[in-house]
Amino acid sequence: MRILVTGGAGFVGSSLAVLLKRDWPKADVVALDNLKRRGSELILARLRQASVSFVHGDVRIAYDLDNAGGFDVIVECSAEPSVQAGYDGAPAYLIDSNLMGAINCLEAARRHKAALVFLSSSRVYPMKALRDIPLEVSGDRFVVRPGTCGTGWSEQGIAANFPLAGARSLYGATKLAAELLIEEYRALYGLTAIVNRCGVLTGPWQMGKVDQGVFVLWAARHLFGGKLSYIGYGGVGRQVRDFLHVEDLYDLIKLQLNDPAPWCAAPHNIGGGPSLSLSLAELTHECRARAGRSIDIESDPVDRPYDVPYYVTDTRAVTHQFGWAARRQKAEVLADIFGWLREQEDVLRPLLGDR
Repeated sequence: MRILVTGGAGFVGSSLAVLLKRDWPKADVVALDNLKRRGSELILARLRQASVSFVHGDVRIAYDLDNAGGFDVIVECSAEPSVQAGYDGAPAYLIDSNLMGAINCLEAARRHKAALVFLSSSRVYPMKALRDIPLEVSGDRFVVRPGTCGTGWSEQGIAANFPLAGARSLYGATKLAAELLIEEYRALYGLTAIVNRCGVLTGPWQMGKVDQGVFVLWAARHLFGGKLSYIGYGGVGRQVRDFLHVEDLYDLIKLQLNDPAPWCAAPHNIGGGPSLSLSLAELTHECRARAGRSIDIESDPVDRPYDVPYYVTDTRAVTHQFGWAARRQKAEVLADIFGWLREQEDVLRPLLGDR
């Protein structure tokens, strides 16, 4: 078996590639990446040590996918992942990477009659509709107002049938457009294709930034120093996200690859759920306890157009139908992140500390 992982030198792609090689040692696992992201060069040694082949290529260029050779499975992790991308009036790289790149991956999968696992995003859900969910303050966080629910949302979080009408960011639009094309390829060409709408993914090897990898960024700044800010919603850090260890995502994908057919009918909402959720203020308390220090956190109360105050994944459908649920709980996830940051401090401090 030959498995191609696009975005394979990114946090998620490299983590999945290493784990796939571990569990399918006879498979040829190939990571393709353009090495654009800062820190991705550090991943290359990790891939070599795991016996994962690396191909320097870009999903925007169909020839680069051809040059990677044939494959039986493609795990499509490549993306410009920032929800802020395009707000400066320059959306070309975002659209070319996320939409045209997905089209090139679909075409390669069609030609090779390969199965596709596509990592989509919770950002496919419209921002206004998410903001309209009734919330109230409970301690240091927002919560869904008890006893309320609507189509695709409840106190258990956001489900895959949440309404899709409305604007969602250019990033979310490219992911949703790719999902629609996957549906057409599945119907027209019989493509085996699985769509996972992922919430916040985290774990070691994530080069955290404000707009992607906030849990690692928060931990790194508490260890190494640097600025952090509570932005929007009063500037006190009440906004909430659930999170999922990347190895829990791998456990899901392993289930899917072992028996893909039942997973192809509809997109799946994948995340940690209510028990694996934190507000920024709560995350600060967790990081202070583990780092043994406090840092000043600035306050900017002005809301940003691309932000939402609350997103927690409702994973009950996947759990009930397929038996998957996150196994790594909050303490284990945070301990894994802090352990990696401490172990690799000399390398990571210049990347993730104050700069």
